[in-house]
Amino acid sequence: MVEGGTVVSTEGRVRADVVVAGEKILALVAPGAAAGLLVPGAARVAAEGRLVLPGGVDVHTHLDMPLGELRSADDFARGTEAAALGGTTSVVDFAVQARGGGPLAGLAEWRARAEGRAVVDYGFHAILSEPGEDALAELPSLVSEGVSSVKVFTAYPGRLYADDGRILRTMQVAADHGVLCMVHAENGIAIDVLVSQALARGEVTAAAHAATRPVVLEAEATHRAICLARVARCPLYVVHLSSAEALAAVRRARRLGQPVLAETCPQYLWLDEALLGGSDGERFVCSPPLRGARHRRALWQGIARGDLQTVATDHCPFCLADRQRWARIDFSRIPNGLPGIEHRLDLLHQGVVSGLIGLERMVELAATTPAKLFGLWPAKGSLLPGADADLVVYDPGRRHELSARTHHMAVEYSAYEGMEVTGAVETVVSRGEVVVGAGRYVGRAGRGRYLARPAGTVGWPEDPGAVGDDDDDR
Repeated sequence: MVEGGTVVSTEGRVRADVVVAGEKILALVAPGAAAGLLVPGAARVAAEGRLVLPGGVDVHTHLDMPLGELRSADDFARGTEAAALGGTTSVVDFAVQARGGGPLAGLAEWRARAEGRAVVDYGFHAILSEPGEDALAELPSLVSEGVSSVKVFTAYPGRLYADDGRILRTMQVAADHGVLCMVHAENGIAIDVLVSQALARGEVTAAAHAATRPVVLEAEATHRAICLARVARCPLYVVHLSSAEALAAVRRARRLGQPVLAETCPQYLWLDEALLGGSDGERFVCSPPLRGARHRRALWQGIARGDLQTVATDHCPFCLADRQRWARIDFSRIPNGLPGIEHRLDLLHQGVVSGLIGLERMVELAATTPAKLFGLWPAKGSLLPGADADLVVYDPGRRHELSARTHHMAVEYSAYEGMEVTGAVETVVSRGEVVVGAGRYVGRAGRGRYLARPAGTVGWPEDPGAVGDDDDDR
């Protein structure tokens, strides 16, 4: 039982005891009223003066991911340990279709990487690196295996890029099977031209990374993905949205009634593109790139008014030595991705401390809405009776510094080095088992379970008139 804390949900806050029976939440009761419900010998966690939150659901991670000769630094054991320490009790990672192979084989490979290693529960999206008809024919089987979301790319020609025809076909087949289509929206063909031109001018440092991936090419690709989804009548989820202009495209589509969903990431809420121009700029290379203050303000506004539905991490860390080695050649060789799986809740809480969002909105972004969108609700993302006993005891007043000296991710640096934050994870319970106590990891690798997710969680409006036709654009 978790005693005496303030339970926070999307509906509000209430001081209550959370009674746990086995792996499930049995009841929320008034403080001190649980005597007849307690299981003999059950552990008791004191939460007086603390917040009690649903366990976080991070729906965008890249653990143990190969990239050419490299591999992301955190495997499923280390990465999910760091997730737990940051208050995340479920992750949805990406199983990658190998070129020349199929998405089912990719799923089998990623499940093997996670099984026996993950500390918290885990599921998978399928990345379609070659979304042709053979791959699309496997979608029904993916759904039967519990994968109800696929991801395609308008970026990275020659590796992950799909043209508009293939994206449209993916969306059509996804819509037929109730599968949510996720899109990495940057115009990769145009970006490659800008990269080649920058290198020809001798611009080789990390500062050129942002210059060659301008806002307009994210906005264009976002708008294009929205148009294709509209033609296919397929719900769309835009990953790691970073700019005001891309957000405006999402906002407009949602005003027209189109089911377009979007996430952003903590790095786009707190870090500035100027970091790429520093002497250690290679540490901050991610795609889309970091942006300026105008975009950070727009993203916080979009979060506050509901235009952005989730905040995920896009956790994809590469060791500093690998970043530096490739940076010595040129910026285009630097492996993309930032570490962040451990700090999402603390960074979102800074939005609460700053008055940008409320605690209830923080819970929506970090737990409840991602669980709902990706077929995990109500077992995950809630503290309702019958839900999995995934919860976080959070001290909202404790101050601490984010640093590589103290984090538990495998990388040797922190993207937020020296940032002082208010609020800290104290206790984390995953399916009734304490995995973090007094801020220290006490879990065990391999206890995490695979999360099969049903299709059809997000649908297209039944009424065709709910989505504006061409006349609405005049």
